[in-house]
Amino acid sequence: MTIRLLLVDDHKVVRSGLRMLLETEADFEIAGEAGTGQEALEQVAQLRPDLVLMDIGLPDMSGIEVAQRIKQQWPQVAVVALTIHEDEEYFFKMLQAGVNGYVPKRAAPEELLTAARTAIGGGVYLYPSLAKLLVKDYLAGERPHEVDGLTEREQEVLAHLAEGTSNELIAETLGISHKTVSRHRENIMRKLNLHSRADLVKYAIRKGIIRP
Repeated sequence: MTIRLLLVDDHKVVRSGLRMLLETEADFEIAGEAGTGQEALEQVAQLRPDLVLMDIGLPDMSGIEVAQRIKQQWPQVAVVALTIHEDEEYFFKMLQAGVNGYVPKRAAPEELLTAARTAIGGGVYLYPSLAKLLVKDYLAGERPHEVDGLTEREQEVLAHLAEGTSNELIAETLGISHKTVSRHRENIMRKLNLHSRADLVKYAIRKGIIRP
């Protein structure tokens, strides 16, 4: 499978470096580049890439807004944020926008490649130092959900989703269809009143379904 990427960064030298790195991988193909948020939206509409690798700091609009609009209009397109920002404000806002990965620019090339492949597989990749922010937020002690109401199968799917497992692998592991996994995920989010992958992970940690 060839993964078609759109590179979004307002610095040409950064895009050039990313292109050189990604084109050495047999499963990646650079479908296009963009230097602004508006260009990114136009390129996604025209090219329909599999994945958008995007800097948060764009000159015309926030990367958070761009990510939200991409996920709203083209939910099948994966988005990985590549950024210099490692603070809670940007991190949680990007997760709420629906990104499939969050990688600091200081990360090793292997981390970026792993993030891209994880995102395409339906999972969410969080750089270790940033994943700790989720645990910190959990330890701050939000009010736990009072009613679970999940079936045994939904609990199994929840555990896999919280671990970042792709829908395809969950389906294969549990011996069910990809559509059934998606339906279980929708039911889980509705029953637990969750709205993002971050909420799902925090819930699973709080309930002891997965370890921090």
